[in-house]
Amino acid sequence: MSGTGPVEPGAGTHAWDAPDTPRRHPRPRGRLTRRGDRRRRTVLAALAVLVVLAGAGYLYASRPHARPDPPPPYPAQAVDLVYLDPVADPRNAPTGSFSFAVTLSVRSGPPVTVTRIAQPYSGLSVTSSPAAPFQTKSHSARKIIVTLRVTECEKAPRNPGLPFLDVTLRNTRAMQAHSFILGPRYAQYLSHALQVACSNDSR
Repeated sequence: MSGTGPVEPGAGTHAWDAPDTPRRHPRPRGRLTRRGDRRRRTVLAALAVLVVLAGAGYLYASRPHARPDPPPPYPAQAVDLVYLDPVADPRNAPTGSFSFAVTLSVRSGPPVTVTRIAQPYSGLSVTSSPAAPFQTKSHSARKIIVTLRVTECEKAPRNPGLPFLDVTLRNTRAMQAHSFILGPRYAQYLSHALQVACSNDSR
């Protein structure tokens, strides 16, 4: 039977015989866009935090800060004790006693309290006027009359080299026992007074 029938596909014309070609899948643009937006937002937030922290650090560094007040000086560092003169001739003083004057001045810091005045020789006793304890304000001076009394001539020095007074001082920072050397004039006076007090020759 002759006739023209449907054209049969020739070799290589079937769809299943077509060469393989890579298929392009559409990108999920919405998902990638959301991920990119989240990353950008995270980066921007981190940068904003860094900017805020940097600004706060700059403001803190540039703002003047109140420094704590330094501690007051130790009392022995703020006090001067200076020998003045004998109060009276030892020959006219009560038997075995003699007096002299010193000036105690407080250069700086809080007020200083004298709680005790002593001396290193066991043959002598010490009293003062005003009697301890007494206080001296900062940037001021106080005159003190010190009276020594010979209790045992055998234990009293005959020629003291550099005699000193032991003074216990107290302020708001500390309490200190300090030895003040009063100088050669005091050494000469003390030596003479001891000779008079302990001499059998009543000159």
